[in-house]
Parts: sequence; C-alpha cells; structure tokens
Amino acid sequence: MNNFEDLIEKEYSNIAGIAIRKDNHLIYEKYFDGYTPDDALHIASVTKSIISILIGMAIDKGYMKNIEQHVLDFFPNYIVKRGEKTIQNITIANLLSMTAPYKYKSEPYTKVYSSDDWVKAALDLLGGKGSIGVFNYSTVGTHILSGVLTTATGQSVLDFATENLFKPLAIKAPTNTTIQNKEDYFAFLKDKYVTGWIVDPKEVNTAGWGLTLTTRDMAKIGQLYLNGGVWNGRQILSSQWIEDSTKVQSRSGKLTYGYLWWILDDCYAALGDGGNVIFINPQKKMVISIASRFMPRAKDRVELIRKHMMPLFE
Repeated sequence: MNNFEDLIEKEYSNIAGIAIRKDNHLIYEKYFDGYTPDDALHIASVTKSIISILIGMAIDKGYMKNIEQHVLDFFPNYIVKRGEKTIQNITIANLLSMTAPYKYKSEPYTKVYSSDDWVKAALDLLGGKGSIGVFNYSTVGTHILSGVLTTATGQSVLDFATENLFKPLAIKAPTNTTIQNKEDYFAFLKDKYVTGWIVDPKEVNTAGWGLTLTTRDMAKIGQLYLNGGVWNGRQILSSQWIEDSTKVQSRSGKLTYGYLWWILDDCYAALGDGGNVIFINPQKKMVISIASRFMPRAKDRVELIRKHMMPLFE
C-alpha cells in the first residue's frame, strides 16, 4: 500500500483523490495534495457520462420518447439553412454515440463559448458533408444534449439532475457558475479549488465538461451503474438504459464507445481530461473513482487502474 501511494505522489502528482468501492462498500479512500473528501474538482469530460444518465432518466420519466428522435424535434424554432439536409436526419442516439457529423476540422471552442447561445452555436456546426454513423468525438456538440434536456423536461439541467440524481444519491448539488472570458475559463480549469456547474449565457448547463463533483460523488455514480440503477432499494434509473449505454454503440479503430461512456473490454468508464475517471468492473463488482487537477497529457489512468489498483484491491 505504501508503495502504491508513493507511486501516486511521484508519477501521478495531479491526483487529488481516489475512492474504491467493492461489493457495495467503500473499501479505500485516499486524498493527496491537501484535498479532503469534501473538496469538489472539475471532472471535465466525465460530465458527458452524467448527461447520459440524465437522458436515460428523461426517457424513463416520459419526457422523451426514445433516442431515435431527431435532434431538431427539440428545437422547432431553429431555422435550417437552405440546402442543409444532413442535420435533419441526426438523432439523439448519434449525439450520444458520437456519430454525428460537424462542419469543422477542429473544434471551434472559442467560437462556441464566446457566443451568446451555445446550443444554437453548436447546432449551427451540426451536419455538413460528413456521414452520419461515423465516430466523431465532439465536446461542443455534446452541449446540444443539454438543450434537448432543457426543452424536454421544462427544467434546467441542474434542477433535473438535483431532483433525480443528486438528491437520491445524497450528493450535494453544485450551484450554477458562469465564465465571462478566457481568463475565467482557465481559472476554472487550473485553480486548486473550484465548485459549481458551468452555464452558458442562456443558463443552460454544459454537457461536455464543466461539472464539479467530489471523489466520493463519482464513486456513488459508478455504484449506481454497478447496481443496475438501484440505490438504497429504489430504482432511480432503468437497468435497460445502463445496459444500452455501456455496450458498444460506435467504434474508432480499437476505441469503443457506448452512449457517452467508454467501453474497455469487460469494463466501462467515464473518462475526463487530466485523469478524471469513474471506472466500473462488473465482474469484480468494483468501482474506482479518481479525481484529478487539470494537467495536459496526464498519464493513462486506465493503465494505473489495471496494473496497480485492481490487483491490490480485488
């Protein structure tokens, strides 16, 4: 154990917290660099997997028919440009499985996040000459799903998440947080202590990044999935959604993807920049969550989990 913790401090120095659950119990918890169980961190693209959960809940509750609905069904006032046909055929499933085409070669983060309506800016990029069904990972495009949730439920994403996910799991709901400029954005990424869930100028919470959670919160969400959607004896998410969202829906080379979850052989995970992870191993009934401070090109956490953590705790 001492060797393992030394390894974290020496080679994975941006890790703030690790929580491991096995057989429905928290069996290991450790914090580094002055962090505590109560400290939230920006979980980056792990936010995407939370949005997947919320889409599943919206379907369970009848706010949405199914994920084969066309994206534009939820934006009746959106005006499609003349000659633009592809966008009309894109479904919610395409956004969830990263198989929607976009009109860019590299993601125009600044263009979207400096606009006064991030959902519309993302919709304007959707479609083009690419093929529907081809894997095409997009963070700005995922924001459209927050617009879908807001339209479908009649609630903000945060309110819907608080009522249906955070409260049942006894997770302290974050507050809305805004970024006004590039300095705010980098501060949110790099400051040691951050809280909240980023909202755009229309007060739509981000779907591709921007949520803060504690290490324990992340482990609880992993446990919810491992339990087939049951928490404290209550079914809060359908087991069918968990099954569908964590099996292969798209692929790019050796990479396989579900509905905003990465599929890793017999395991699956929510993965975020800097090394934020909710890793779920159904066979070993194990959940591993790792919360990390932002660091470009962080060392591979999946390798850390498979090589050093699972053998130590299984």
